[in-house]
Amino acid sequence: MGSSLKSKAVNGVIWNSVGVFSQDAVRFLIFIILARLLKPEQFGLIGMIAIFIAVANTFLDSGFGQALIQKKDASQSDYSTVFYFNIVIGLLGLILFYISAPLIATFFKEPQLLKLTRFMGLVIIIHSFCLIQNTILTKKIDFKTLTKANFLSVLLGGMVGIILALKGFGVWSLAIQAVSNVSFKTVFLWIFNDWRPTLEFRKSSFNKLFSFGSKLLASSLINTIFNNIYNLVIGKAFSAKFLGYYVQANKLQQYATSNINAVFQNVTFPVFSSIQDENLRLKRGYKTTIKGLVYFNFPLMLGLVVIADPLIRVLLTEKWLPCVPYFQILCLIGLLYPVHSLNLNIIKVKGRSDLFLMLEIVKKIIIIAAVFICLPFGIIALLIGQLATSVISYFLNSYYSGRFIDYGIKEQLFDILPYFISSAAMGLSTWLIGDLVGDHYPIKLLVQIIWAIWIYYVFSKILKLEALKELMSILKNMMIREKLLKIIGK
Repeated sequence: MGSSLKSKAVNGVIWNSVGVFSQDAVRFLIFIILARLLKPEQFGLIGMIAIFIAVANTFLDSGFGQALIQKKDASQSDYSTVFYFNIVIGLLGLILFYISAPLIATFFKEPQLLKLTRFMGLVIIIHSFCLIQNTILTKKIDFKTLTKANFLSVLLGGMVGIILALKGFGVWSLAIQAVSNVSFKTVFLWIFNDWRPTLEFRKSSFNKLFSFGSKLLASSLINTIFNNIYNLVIGKAFSAKFLGYYVQANKLQQYATSNINAVFQNVTFPVFSSIQDENLRLKRGYKTTIKGLVYFNFPLMLGLVVIADPLIRVLLTEKWLPCVPYFQILCLIGLLYPVHSLNLNIIKVKGRSDLFLMLEIVKKIIIIAAVFICLPFGIIALLIGQLATSVISYFLNSYYSGRFIDYGIKEQLFDILPYFISSAAMGLSTWLIGDLVGDHYPIKLLVQIIWAIWIYYVFSKILKLEALKELMSILKNMMIREKLLKIIGK
């Protein structure tokens, strides 16, 4: 990548990292407190509604956000057109949630879902007012502003949830927290960003953006449904309690892998879109990105597999121990998820939303087959099937993106293999250290974490991992810049 573009990308990664990790540090603390205060079945009830919220939010954006980011010359008319479209879809979503609430309650055989579903519909209409603001800031790679809005909304919304949980509101504390989060985010985005809509809705803008966004909508809709299909299947086939275990295990895993994925995804799509016609620069940028991604993600996921038992005992208490095996398998799934998501970014950058949609359809057919085969054998079997489909998805995504920038599966695997080897060695040694410590769980957890960080750094130095060199270079440049600013200031 060119120096100015690289600088912009690095700054974007830094600010996006600050945003993602700061808000998720707060979200994680809130998650722990609420998990200790509430029961698994209460989280399970919210998990039953989650799939419908996710589908509604996908319709809300309809692929227009990514279409605006991909379009180099997006105008005020384009932004205003999408803004009004979002509001209309938000209103329709709210009405649909109200009407369908009895059906959802009947399907899961949970009467409490009637009022909960109708209340949670507020998330859709409120979210419709902040989507375009979020898109504009992402396109400008202004993650500093996004960081402030997201952090404050998570903090204030979480405080609302904790206070209500302490006062005995039960599952309603989770529902009100969700509505509070999106409400605060919307308010702060409108305060911090100076964009305002004009009174115009242009059919030409809508049609042009829809031609690209509609295929992403279809693929995102399919992807959203199948990302949440396990909530649906577990909630229907088992119970709210078992779904609560799965939801919390999945949420705990996503705090780790989704953070890293979000940092790289949010920055690389607008940056790579700006050089979408320069394949050599795209390949160089992608190779650097994928190495940086796995450098953090591989050791994190394998490390969490090893420390899962003491981690959940210490953070969530023993009432959540049944979710340990769920969490471990989900972490193995998380190994490849950010990588094959990055491959999909290349397809979107190239404007091939038709291929993106085709891939999603093929992968979801595979998921359906895995669910039908594994469901009779229980939740563990379902998750093992999910792991298998994740591996298949990676190979499908990397094959097609490789054709666009000449960076195929073999070359990708060759680049990421050293990172996997060092992470696996770290995981094995961390397990052995934990075995020596015994069952003093807080001490065991602390010792394993410190050891894992240190030994992974050692392995990284021994194998001379390129991502470590790049990271050290960035940190060194930041320190030099800070020193220069101090000297100039004097």
